[in-house]
Amino acid sequence: MREIGIPHPRLPLPAPGQDDDPARFLAWLGEAIPLVEHLGIRRMTRDDRELTWELELTPSLNDKGTGFGGALTAQTTLLGWCWTTLWLRRHSLARDVVVAEASQRFLAPVTGDYRMVCFPEREEGPVSLAEQLAARGRGRIALVQQLRCGDTLCLEARGDYAVLGGS
Repeated sequence: MREIGIPHPRLPLPAPGQDDDPARFLAWLGEAIPLVEHLGIRRMTRDDRELTWELELTPSLNDKGTGFGGALTAQTTLLGWCWTTLWLRRHSLARDVVVAEASQRFLAPVTGDYRMVCFPEREEGPVSLAEQLAARGRGRIALVQQLRCGDTLCLEARGDYAVLGGS
């Protein structure tokens, strides 16, 4: 069990230019953030631009039998944190990431298992983040998270994620 005020040990960085093994990263994430084991994440995939989670609805049900907005919001925020963290790790940077601002729009009820996708709000976002880190040692990136149940866009969120200065 995690202790309050004690940082969780970082996962060793992958080889330069390589991605983390998704299963290993999710296992570490579940240890670092105990809530993760209750989110229903079945699978995580990543490419150069997007991070995708496939999730079960059951752990996030509300009293109406649909997705609970608070749980879905937590998932979008964490997905953005993971996108940023995995991007840094791909670039051999072990840095702390925090969400600086987040918002969401609920567009339709979530009525079954779903997928969430996270990607930069602007195409040049990752390049800008790299430039900020090189110039100031810290930076920010705006990300979008979309939740789809089948073909229906149910939730769209946006978040600004801050990469803190190196230690």
